[in-house]
Amino acid sequence: MLSERRLQVLRAIVQDYVGTEEPVGSKALTERHNLGVSPATVRNDMAALEDEGYIAQPHTSAGRIPTDKGYRLFVDKLAGVKPMTPPERRAIQNFLEGAVDLDDVVARTVRLLAQLTRQVAVVQYPSLTRSTVRHVELLSLAPARVMLVLITDTGRVEQRMVDCPAPFGEASLADLRARLNSRVAGRRFTDVPQLVEDLPEGFDMEDRGTVSTVLSTLLETLVEENEERLMIGGTANLTRFGHDFPLTIRPVLEALEEQVVLLKLLGEAKDSGMTVRIGHENAHEGLNSTSVVSVGYGSGGEAVAKLGVVGPTRMDYPGTMGAVRAVARYVGQILAES
Repeated sequence: MLSERRLQVLRAIVQDYVGTEEPVGSKALTERHNLGVSPATVRNDMAALEDEGYIAQPHTSAGRIPTDKGYRLFVDKLAGVKPMTPPERRAIQNFLEGAVDLDDVVARTVRLLAQLTRQVAVVQYPSLTRSTVRHVELLSLAPARVMLVLITDTGRVEQRMVDCPAPFGEASLADLRARLNSRVAGRRFTDVPQLVEDLPEGFDMEDRGTVSTVLSTLLETLVEENEERLMIGGTANLTRFGHDFPLTIRPVLEALEEQVVLLKLLGEAKDSGMTVRIGHENAHEGLNSTSVVSVGYGSGGEAVAKLGVVGPTRMDYPGTMGAVRAVARYVGQILAES
């Protein structure tokens, strides 16, 4: 365990390095921070921090920079994240409130996060498997063709065409729509298969084939594997941090193109708390020089997906964590009201 004084020195090194982009020396620390000890004591503390792997000397420079281990301790010991100012909060609210549908909410969230943090923003669409059915609409397109529209509590809309085995009249379609919604509206997706299992039995024999076909399409929609979608924005922000990526920025850009990698980075939606992965804590090799800050968002206090940012390890962690948390909260409110 580090003493409180050495922790104070580490905090000062992280803050100065993030702010100045320059390795930090003991003289600068004593001049900029009220550490209450002599430069010689600060030098001793820095030597101890270096021996324990919290800071490192990048080259022949007299200064030191934080390591992944140093950033990790800094984040773990944060007293709190930096709160957004009232004007910032109003700006977030106004920007997101103008959204017209879920796609627009996600697109606006990505743009907003990228602008606020000046990092790469990643927003996962609400997961169908963690959603609730709001309504199922059935529309007749032809005597034997139906459009199925599934609307979720998060505002997600899925449409599917159903080719029926036989013509299906408007009255039968209205009957199926009413019976289906009476069973599934307001229920979790995971409960739906059991709720509709015996539904075809309540229809005339000649209609059961069509009812079963419609239900099969609905159930396929609920369990589709490709439902995990996300949107990414602000990739150009990385070009401002060229010197933070020791070799090249290319591996980072390639990793960001892999949707599977990003979904793993964000983590499971059920882990809705704030997560900060620093440097080599990211399993993907291309992201070893980055940090990922993510949090769950959703309506009714339950996370349905994650959002976050990817940037260099030299980031303003309190400010970034505050922005990510504030945006997630507003997105959750919008979904609850939609």
